[in-house]
Amino acid sequence: MRAVSLFLIFILAKLIIVWGNAAPVTGWSLVAYVWQDAMVALVFGISDMALRRIGTPARMTWTIYWVVAIYTAINIPVGRAVFTPLTWPMLRAARGPLADSMFEYLTATNILLVAFVLTAAAVFPRLIRLTPRSFAKFAVICGVTLVLLGPIVSHRTDTYGMDRNVVTALIGNRFPRVKASARAGDWRKSRFDVDRGEDLRQFMAAARGFNLVMISLESTAAQYLSLYGGEKKVMPNLNALAQSSLVFENAYAVYPESIKGLYSVLCSTFPAFNSQPEDYENSGCRSVASVLREFGYRTALFHSGRFGYLGMESVVRHRGYETLEDAGDIGGKYNSSFGVDEPATVARMLAWIDALPHGQHFFITYLPIAGHHPYATPERGPFSGSDEIDQYRNALHYGDVSLGVLAEGLRTRGLAGNTVWIIYGDHGEAFHQHVGNYGHTFFLYEENIHVPFLIAAPGIMRKQERIHKVVSLVDIAPTILDLMGLALPEQYQGRSVLNPVSRMALFFTDYSLGLLGLRDGRWKFIYEIGSGKTQLFDLQRDPSEISNRSKDEAARVSWYTQVVRGWSNAQKNYIARAATP
Repeated sequence: MRAVSLFLIFILAKLIIVWGNAAPVTGWSLVAYVWQDAMVALVFGISDMALRRIGTPARMTWTIYWVVAIYTAINIPVGRAVFTPLTWPMLRAARGPLADSMFEYLTATNILLVAFVLTAAAVFPRLIRLTPRSFAKFAVICGVTLVLLGPIVSHRTDTYGMDRNVVTALIGNRFPRVKASARAGDWRKSRFDVDRGEDLRQFMAAARGFNLVMISLESTAAQYLSLYGGEKKVMPNLNALAQSSLVFENAYAVYPESIKGLYSVLCSTFPAFNSQPEDYENSGCRSVASVLREFGYRTALFHSGRFGYLGMESVVRHRGYETLEDAGDIGGKYNSSFGVDEPATVARMLAWIDALPHGQHFFITYLPIAGHHPYATPERGPFSGSDEIDQYRNALHYGDVSLGVLAEGLRTRGLAGNTVWIIYGDHGEAFHQHVGNYGHTFFLYEENIHVPFLIAAPGIMRKQERIHKVVSLVDIAPTILDLMGLALPEQYQGRSVLNPVSRMALFFTDYSLGLLGLRDGRWKFIYEIGSGKTQLFDLQRDPSEISNRSKDEAARVSWYTQVVRGWSNAQKNYIARAATP
């Protein structure tokens, strides 16, 4: 009785989520969507019978029933928003700084849907008591059939991770999905013919003795910026800086989340699958800030958010920054759960520069939060549309205004001619361009990881030059040191983008589904751990990633699969060994 009721609750909740995301539902995909629900219900039913036989009070199994039912109902707002059940990384991320984002989903519709499912959880057992005993046998037969067919169908059907039950998604994410291996390899070297990259060696050491400003634009995907073909002029001050710059058209984040992404930039080292920022605290990283500090640079990092979020302290502290300030240090006129206003942070940075001795070289890192969900801004922006993407554009524009204030501040101080700007998006942001893809952490499509990246230096670059080769944000630190004419630490895994050798970009995500991927010339590859499903896109002909070419390019897919699996295993081993005292 309770097992059948639980199964019906799973189905009801999943139908609400799938319907709300307009996901494809066919006869076979329906089997794929529900087989894990049937499996969990069967396990619960067997456990229920075993507990009754040993004389366990019924209230024990009723307690389990209601805990699972309530948890299933809680997952409804989550699934409707991001098309995934809750996972441990998601639960870890749901802290105070995200209060404003989470409050956005406390809507009347979501409250009614949760209440509806909980009411059904109370009603279903009473209704099932009225059915013939043969119904229970029929339900068991159907459940077993679904469990037997489910794994076969799931490998042939796209469910975008919604085939998982809320319990299996939570438990499964706790088990290692990548096996550490000491296997070595040049994982970014392609075996296929790829055009030689642009030769930028004329800029090596060209910025020796220059100041450096590095800005990580929060949740900024390349495709929304007019600099990259976006329909709206969202960031005019960024466009102005780009007039004297190298603009990299195919730059990729290593990981679609800020904290581990920042580690890859500062330390030129890939993070590892299913790892935590705390794992990197003792990784032996010699960050770009540390190197520059050794050569006499004053170093500072200013963050409009909070270092306490998701273990960020482990990534930024003891990395060579003499000054570290976040929202708590900066204050500001406008406060949210995530941080403070950008004008306050920019004012603080300019005050820090003013306090330096005359002629002192500096390296300043700025981590704004403008662009982060829920895309709130203190004042109305120029985009008046009611869609959420217009709110997002206004947030990016708001951050861009402060970028302009910072640039003007350096000009008025006579520092524009001897300052290099490194500006990149820490990751992208998705607005349902693909089924279930919202936010940034869950998938590896272009809207998640294709980011802006430019090197602006009016003192040495007289015009804009667009660079087409594929680069990774893990290449930023060695590129900075190459520009400054300084030696690169041997442990860096990135390579300077000034070198003409073209290399693949590698990336992954582990917040929900385990996905590995790469960009190799015109080709984009995504591999799903567990199911083994692959996606291959020819971005030259299919920039929206609609047509999966995996079946047409079997040899390419086979080799790419070996690369991403080998790389992720090796990096898991590398980080694990580095983190061991």
